[in-house]
Parts: sequence; structure tokens; C-alpha cells
Amino acid sequence: MYVYVDAAGTALFTDAPGESSASDAQPVREVERPAADTPGIGRYTELILRIANEENVDPDLVQAIIQAESNFDSVAVSRKGARGLMQLMPATAVRFAVPDAFDPEANIRGGIQYLRVLQGFFPGRLPLVLAAYNAGENAVLRYQGIPPYAETRQYVARVLALYERRKRTASATASGRPSGFAPPEALKSITPLAAIFEAVDGDGILFYTTSPAGIPPPQRHSR
Repeated sequence: MYVYVDAAGTALFTDAPGESSASDAQPVREVERPAADTPGIGRYTELILRIANEENVDPDLVQAIIQAESNFDSVAVSRKGARGLMQLMPATAVRFAVPDAFDPEANIRGGIQYLRVLQGFFPGRLPLVLAAYNAGENAVLRYQGIPPYAETRQYVARVLALYERRKRTASATASGRPSGFAPPEALKSITPLAAIFEAVDGDGILFYTTSPAGIPPPQRHSR
């Protein structure tokens, strides 16, 4: 299975990427090396779980973003100047009071806090949250969807693929999640945690919900 984001900003899954005319299609199951072979991944697991729990953000999503952003390299620097595990731009680091973007704990906390803000901007619309993390929320608001940037579209598809793989792994080992992780209130009554549904709303936006009844209606944008 492959995932890609089309020109309209819709995340799509297909088993025939060659027929989708999507040059940026990413495989869902084999995007990266197995997690156990990824340098640094085990070193930050407990830190990610603790901070994600405190900020009420899905740790699997955080790990998928870190893997896509820096591959768990705490001193990574992008050509645009983004730094650390979650690749914080200097302005974002200042915005979330991160004094040293190369400090793993400070970087993860700042990145997760930014992610939580974006989830508030685009509730239930994960592709838009990821697009905003990559290109900025103003770009998403300006285009009223995923911006038509090849880099952003590829980034969204890649993180969705990594996140999907992590969800599948978590589903198979849900009972083995570290006891220190307390799921968000909305998930505490769900047993097992794997009871999460994937759907597309009336605007063609991919999202995840713990109940099919939670499917949001199409959004009407004023121009």
C-alpha cells in the first residue's frame, strides 16, 4: 500500500502507485528501516512518551514526525536552519521558549507544544496539521488546504505512512505500551486503544476518530 497527497490536498492510499500519477507516493509499510535499527530511536522513547502524555498529544505521531524530520539525530540542521530532533526553526524555538534547540528534552517539548497548537487550528484534520508543521499554519490558511508545495505534499505523505505503520505496530502490541502512558481522556474508555477509525470527510480530508459518529461535516470556506 502507498500513500500520497494529490493537488487538492487529499491524502490517498493505493496499491498501484504507477496508475495514480503521483510521483511522491510513499510506501506505507516500508518507508524506513525497521524502527529498532534507526539510530537514537530507543534513546528518546521514554522522553517522548512522558512529554506527549503531559501535552496530550499522540506519542506515535510525535515519533513519526521526528523520524521524518531528523531520523532521531538531535544535532541535525536543515539547509533552511531548522534544528534538532523536531527540526524547530529559530522563530518557532523562540515562540515556544526553547533556549537550546539541540537539547533533546527542550526540542521535543517545543515541537510537541507547536503540534498541539496546530491540532487546535485544524481539529481532526491530520494532513493539514502536518502541512502546517512543515510549511507554517499561515500557508495552510492562505491556501485553505495543503499548500501546493512539492516538499510539503511529500512530507505529509511520508509522515502519514510512518504514522500508519506505527499505528499498526501499536495495534499488535497495545497491551505492551509502557504503563506510564496515560491516553487522552477521549481514549481512556476505548479498549483496546487500536479501536481507531480512519475516514475521509466531505471535503476529502483524511482524519482519524475513535467513533464513526465523530466524522466531521464538510467545511464551508468563505471567500
